[in-house]
Amino acid sequence: MPDPIEITQRISIDSSELEETFVRSAGPGGQNVNKVSSAVQLRFDLMNSPNIPEPMKRRVAVLAGRKLTKQGVLVITANSHRDQPMNRADAQERLVALLKEGAIAPKFRVATRPTLASKRRRLEGKSIRSVTKTMRRDIPDGD
Repeated sequence: MPDPIEITQRISIDSSELEETFVRSAGPGGQNVNKVSSAVQLRFDLMNSPNIPEPMKRRVAVLAGRKLTKQGVLVITANSHRDQPMNRADAQERLVALLKEGAIAPKFRVATRPTLASKRRRLEGKSIRSVTKTMRRDIPDGD
């Protein structure tokens, strides 16, 4: 049985959950590009994965954007290398990076009010700027 892929200390996905398809790449490769299927399409059923908690699924779905199908399958295509194993590793690294980013829960922001001193400093700065601009104006002639 292959080793599980570790996302965080508590979350890991089984490599049997990943489905890899090899397709012909449009990238570099010269004459070889028309003969060899070196690009990798990595599919991961995000919404039906038992190893990923629901809040993380929602965050990853937002981060994935167009990479996520309507059925909830995450599709990552890697074709930047001429070598199939390198593209395979690249696709897995991108999947793990996306899942790690989704594993981080956003910090709850507590709304704060500006202090009285900071309000005064802001108003003093505005009045000083106002005086500076007033001094630049032309003085109308009293003719």
